[in-house]
Amino acid sequence: MTNAEAPAPPAAPPTAHRWPPVLAVALATFTVVSSEMMPVGLLTPMSHSLGVTDGVTGLSLTITGLIAAALSPFAPLLVGARDRRTVLVAFMLLLGLADAVTALAPDFAVLAVGRVLLGAAMGIVWGLATSVGPRLADGPRLALTMTLIFSGVSIASVLGVPLGTYLAALLDWRAAFWALALLGAASAAVLAATLPALPVHERGRLGGLAGALRHRGVAAGIAITAFVVLGHFAGYTYIRPVLEADAGLSSGVIAACLLVYGLAGVAGNFTLGPLSGRRPKTAVALALAGVALAAALLAYTGGVVTVLLVLVVWGASYGGVSVSTQAWVRTADPARIEASAAVWAGVFNAGIALGSFAGGLVVDRAGNRAVLLTAAGLAAVGLLIALLSRPDDRRP
Repeated sequence: MTNAEAPAPPAAPPTAHRWPPVLAVALATFTVVSSEMMPVGLLTPMSHSLGVTDGVTGLSLTITGLIAAALSPFAPLLVGARDRRTVLVAFMLLLGLADAVTALAPDFAVLAVGRVLLGAAMGIVWGLATSVGPRLADGPRLALTMTLIFSGVSIASVLGVPLGTYLAALLDWRAAFWALALLGAASAAVLAATLPALPVHERGRLGGLAGALRHRGVAAGIAITAFVVLGHFAGYTYIRPVLEADAGLSSGVIAACLLVYGLAGVAGNFTLGPLSGRRPKTAVALALAGVALAAALLAYTGGVVTVLLVLVVWGASYGGVSVSTQAWVRTADPARIEASAAVWAGVFNAGIALGSFAGGLVVDRAGNRAVLLTAAGLAAVGLLIALLSRPDDRRP
């Protein structure tokens, strides 16, 4: 046995009754991503209410991402041999508490506390949730299971943030976070009611993480993930000023374009998800090629129709990034699924935080076109790694 944790096998082969827990985990990922990204849609009213600049309020995303990135790789180690069902329920409750603290925040300092708590909850939930799927389904059902779990990510972009923004417009930005707090508690209750017991035989160990990274297939998958997430968030974070200043689109048209982008992301998740279960390298290559191509084209694109077409390609491609890169890592080392999934989640969250930060530096120094070309270049590096490697490469 390796130093990695050894999950207890399911009590019975996956059957139809296993779909409720899969949907419960999907609800959890939807809630996590909606909570993380909600400040994007509420930046201006939050800043005015808290008496700080938009740039300071934007740090709430960076804080959350960095905390989650730091904790995710060590989630199996930190929670030890505790039943994963219990851990997921507890940290979804913590997520609800974090959103409640944010809703109550009288100033940015208290809001930062709430976002730190959110980052801690995200780090543990993401560090474990991606390894739960293989324990709920196997064989032909596994690809659909992981597609459903990751659908929460893309659906949060299409529904979660826009609904929160709409609620804030009707009531107040704090109402959006109160709604997320309630959703966090509801998600915890659904997980408690539907997930089976998920015990582990051994405590997670640092050796398990090191062993996963020594696997060439896992290391390649982690590098691919790092480059594409860095590239995507370097460019997409600043998509609104690009469409306003360079494409000359109005705010209403931009909102429609981003909705189309989000719907394309959901379609991409459900298209590349099943493919990733059969051919993860092909799915990853298609996803990264689409992101790189779309970012490069958008740097030279004008006109509503052309912009929409490019955003459809970008959305559909990035919608498949999470499920395909995670499938690559899972396929590479099935014996250490929880350890490799935890590292993958940490790198993904770090890519979000660092990509947005790097994109801001490029925009300030070189402009909108440069940041899109930077995004395309980073995604292209990830694509090159994918083309030159394979998930099942076990060479030392």
